[in-house]
Amino acid sequence: MGLKSAEKKKKDRRKFRWKVRAFKVRTLNLFQKSDPLGGASQGKGIVLSKFQKEAAQPNSAMRKCCRVQLKKNGKSVGAFIPGNLAQKFIDEHDEVLIERIGGKQGRAKGDIRGIRYQVIQVNDQPLSRLVSGKIEKGRR
Repeated sequence: MGLKSAEKKKKDRRKFRWKVRAFKVRTLNLFQKSDPLGGASQGKGIVLSKFQKEAAQPNSAMRKCCRVQLKKNGKSVGAFIPGNLAQKFIDEHDEVLIERIGGKQGRAKGDIRGIRYQVIQVNDQPLSRLVSGKIEKGRR
């Protein structure tokens, strides 16, 4: 090892960090560029349709979901509808507020494959309070 070997090691480290995917994504801000919400924690959208998604093994359930078109950029995402019989309170063309479910590293959570968002409000009313029967669904 020569006197200038530390300089070479530093230079090599700077160069080879670009081979690591996590470093590249973080440095070039790629998550925010590909994120439908654009880095925001929540987003409003219009319900296009409702559908059921089969749960992953070993569970066997039909998880209730809906397709939401975001207002800010027109992108369409799938959103989970949490709560027992909560899908009855969501109709097509309703305005909903969605947020990230919070799985590991921005991925899908639990046994719902490909679903990364969940509905928290319908027509400016909290979905949890609609499900519990504390309020009625508002007219739009």
